[in-house]
Amino acid sequence: MSLRRTITLPVRDLYGSKLRCLLLTSLPKRSVAAALQSLVGPIAEVNPDNHQWLPMGLLNSEEAKLGECLQFLTPEFREHLTSWWLVNRRGANTPNWDIVSTCTIEGREGLLLIEAKAHNAEVRQEGKTKGDVGNDTQIGSAIAEANAALLGISSGWAIDRDSHYQLSNRFAWAWKIASLGVPVILVYLGFLNADEMAHCGQPFVSDLEWRKLMLSHSANLVPESAWETRLQTAQAPMWALLRTMDLKWTVGQ
Repeated sequence: MSLRRTITLPVRDLYGSKLRCLLLTSLPKRSVAAALQSLVGPIAEVNPDNHQWLPMGLLNSEEAKLGECLQFLTPEFREHLTSWWLVNRRGANTPNWDIVSTCTIEGREGLLLIEAKAHNAEVRQEGKTKGDVGNDTQIGSAIAEANAALLGISSGWAIDRDSHYQLSNRFAWAWKIASLGVPVILVYLGFLNADEMAHCGQPFVSDLEWRKLMLSHSANLVPESAWETRLQTAQAPMWALLRTMDLKWTVGQ
């Protein structure tokens, strides 16, 4: 892997969670692993000697697409996921994840999937933007399949393509990967005190504020009892966790 000699970020990335994710993953490898471990312990272990993640900081800022990235899933699983989500691949994408890491869950190799937010304007309720008709239909069917399966685990699920699309697709993918036999932990991560982004939205100031916001945001789609709970799919368990992190840096003394 060749490292960049210069770093350029779109302006939009300076005012959302992506900047925080890149700063976090720019830390030394053991520090990154320790930070990720703090989000998922004691359910899972992130070992800097055995596990890998994307992005890998400002010098390798690529976000993971699980249908494409070679290091997270087998070729068969990547193909299965992409076919499950898309019928027309040209010009289309599977979801981008803020951070993905391999990890060990209940003695099995699994995945940590992180969806991060730095202010409340990033928590959005819109349905999927209309695109290719075939893909829109396929994605709607995939989310409906996930919802039906999750209803078989517990009542109260209502994830849907046409409402809270980002939340819905995150849970659909977490379920699908677990149903293939790969344990999954989905973490919704609120970065605290991102005050430099206050002109974009209200920064989160506490773990309690973040939890209240996300429980309200997900109330009609994800049963509250599903958060922080082991959910057993047909092949492997999955979890959905609400976590916060205050990623600070100090200038001067």
